[in-house]
Amino acid sequence: MHFDFLRPKKMLDLNKFRVVQDFPKKGVKFYDITTVMNDTEMFHEVFEELLKAAKLEKPDVIVALETRGYFFGPALALALNIPFVPIRKAGKLPFKTYKESYELEYGTASIEIHIDAMKEGQRVLIFDDILATGGTAKAATILCRNFSPSYIGNLFIMEIEALKGRERLTADSVTALLKA
Repeated sequence: MHFDFLRPKKMLDLNKFRVVQDFPKKGVKFYDITTVMNDTEMFHEVFEELLKAAKLEKPDVIVALETRGYFFGPALALALNIPFVPIRKAGKLPFKTYKESYELEYGTASIEIHIDAMKEGQRVLIFDDILATGGTAKAATILCRNFSPSYIGNLFIMEIEALKGRERLTADSVTALLKA
């Protein structure tokens, strides 16, 4: 397993991320990436750096988590000319699924993936915007293991180091563009 932090050519500005206190629950500090996406230069820079990182992983498929993973995940898959696989909240996918439950900073949740979403032996890259406690990324990795992949990587825009989510992850690699 390896862990990376990438250094974008123009350092991404943490001040571009809006920090919302006590959302969605008291005591939680929420990092909002919509402010990054409202700045076209920063949005483009983030995408280009994610694409660079994704290319290094040589994935056969991009998997992204609902909802904020969908802001970049499908575009990364299109740019790499590979399939995109959504992981959604429980009950949102219309076909048979694998399901995994996990703990959040503020409760529990479940996510699902279609049982025919991938082929055995693929190189999988799981994308989500922010690595916090690691619960969602760990659950996504467990879901992807149902397909017997040859490799699983995790890719994030940002890691919140104080929450130590990286310690919970079991993927072959974990990459974050920046840390907070």
